[in-house]
Amino acid sequence: MVLDSLGDALKGVFKKLTNSVYINERLIDELVKEVQRALLSSDVNVKLVFELTNKIKERSLGEKPPSGVTPKEHVVKIVYEELVHFFGKEKKGIEISPKKKPFFIMLVGLFGAGKTTTIGKLAKYYSNRGKKVAVVGLDVHRPAAHLQLKQVAEKVKVDSFVDGKVKDPVKLWKSFGKDLDKYDLVLVDTAGRDALSGDLVKEIKSVSKIVEPDEILLVLSADIGQAASDQAKMFHEACGVTGVIVSKLDGTAKGGGSLSACAVTGAPIKFIGVGERPEDLEVFNPEGFVGRLLGLGDLEALLEKAKGAVDEGQAEEMSKKMLSGDFNLIDMYNQMGAMKKMGPLAKVMEMIPGAGGMNIPKDVLEGQQDKMESWKFILDSCTKEELEDPDLIGRNRIERIANGSGRDIADIRSLLKQYKQSKKVIKMMKGKDPEKLMKKFGKMGGQKFKF
Repeated sequence: MVLDSLGDALKGVFKKLTNSVYINERLIDELVKEVQRALLSSDVNVKLVFELTNKIKERSLGEKPPSGVTPKEHVVKIVYEELVHFFGKEKKGIEISPKKKPFFIMLVGLFGAGKTTTIGKLAKYYSNRGKKVAVVGLDVHRPAAHLQLKQVAEKVKVDSFVDGKVKDPVKLWKSFGKDLDKYDLVLVDTAGRDALSGDLVKEIKSVSKIVEPDEILLVLSADIGQAASDQAKMFHEACGVTGVIVSKLDGTAKGGGSLSACAVTGAPIKFIGVGERPEDLEVFNPEGFVGRLLGLGDLEALLEKAKGAVDEGQAEEMSKKMLSGDFNLIDMYNQMGAMKKMGPLAKVMEMIPGAGGMNIPKDVLEGQQDKMESWKFILDSCTKEELEDPDLIGRNRIERIANGSGRDIADIRSLLKQYKQSKKVIKMMKGKDPEKLMKKFGKMGGQKFKF
């Protein structure tokens, strides 16, 4: 995944720090160089890298640790705080005001940035939160752009307003007129270019003037490199960008350029695209993002994903059963379904506080993901009685389930072993305070820093 190398490098810096006996200027210089190498290799702007690392060095050598905080913990805290500040300080999502109806969001960007796909993700995000959403296609240059937007809208079940015959975006917008008044949110797709030409600037300005958007979001692809800073600056000057969405953060690109571009314009990153599915859009939270890079987790993003994967009633029922110590194969099946909706296991694990300190190899997590897929076939071959009381599953039943699911007997035994281990953990949780448990698991993961 994108920025894996940056995260691994920064975790290495932390490990070097925690293994050191003393904190001195020589160690700080080494750490600063390691941070510089990590950021530069991820395509972060050179000038910005040196500004950031100079702050880290200055604070590390000049500040005294507060009472009860060791010098090591204080340096870790400084690195964390400066990285959070660098990536935007605080979460800057978009709240759709009920007083403004409809609320208009216009997306701009170059060809290939992922504007249309991102519009589908935004539509899904806000419709899941009870908003009535429509999408409007004003890209009159790219062949079949209106058809792609219509397909994206149908996939996420929102209304679309497109017309492939009209070639003037201003006339096209006027033709939709009052049809948009019944929506809470209208997402506007605009044309892109291979480069930010004079014609594109003129068109963006004319469209912006007629649409009067509440937000203008620039979509930047994670694979753009250090050119992201120049693009962000030019679009900001052309149309007054109010925020940035970084797309394709699930790829193999370095991504640091697009993430640091906002430091040039002052327009904050508001969302990040972390996968191909409509659900793979997150409000960008610098604290949580840096937490994931450093292996400290992002509990807020984890809970947000869980809300999207499990409805409130199901989540309440599941939590009650777990806290009462009750757990069977049906519960395990439901958990696996929810986990699948939340995305790849490796992504979920990096959000769990403490899990980053466990250094679980990615191939192990991928293997576990494959196992979970196989286990679903096995559970589909069990009777209701067996799902409710797994102790009934003896040798004869195992053979029948293996034949019915097309899996080996070893796979069934592996599933039952996993179930028994999970049940033990559930019993440990019985009657316990979830917050205390989370702290305990965090310590198990090796994270003992006092932030």
